[in-house]
Amino acid sequence: MRALYRHRLALAIGAAALATAGAASAKSRDSLPSASFVSTDSGPTEKYVIGALDQLNIFVWRNPELSAKVQVRPDGMITTPLISDMVAVGKTPARLADDIKHVLDKYIDNPQVSVMVDTFQGTFGQQIRIVGATDKPASLPYRANMTLLDAMIQVGGLSQYAAGDRARLVRQDRETGTQKEYDLKIARLLKKGDTKANVRLEPGDVIIIPESMF
Repeated sequence: MRALYRHRLALAIGAAALATAGAASAKSRDSLPSASFVSTDSGPTEKYVIGALDQLNIFVWRNPELSAKVQVRPDGMITTPLISDMVAVGKTPARLADDIKHVLDKYIDNPQVSVMVDTFQGTFGQQIRIVGATDKPASLPYRANMTLLDAMIQVGGLSQYAAGDRARLVRQDRETGTQKEYDLKIARLLKKGDTKANVRLEPGDVIIIPESMF
């Protein structure tokens, strides 16, 4: 009996310590301002940067034999007629079109090149990554004015055992290079309809959703 009592006491102390640590960790994180469900700012954001596995449509005016539909390889390169390997990852479509034009200048007079992105993946720095206790953990291409609600709809919401109100968002500050964490209240947003729990996302955000301990 005495051993059982000690065992239960140790468990209670351990649970209390975890709760205290969790509370301290939560206090150290900041909160994000709420975002509206229907954005009033529908303007463009930063320019799209091509990522690995993007599907590209490269059009060379009056030269259909030089036009092509290609997929960016995992190594970030593409191959088109007359161009064996060219870096595409990290460039905007306009920048890639200029680079292709520069190469084709050797073969045809004043080539007019357009690059269109058919299927978007984006670089890791442009994706929203959602991991943990969700129905479909995924990397989502960021789109302008994307919110937490938009992202959770795409991954099918929370799993049965998710602790949605203990989720956190990890964001890289591009100016300082530091990483910051913010508290999220996903269960409050999805299950109680708390509009204040909806927040605006930024390219590169990582959302981590833990499982409930009980």
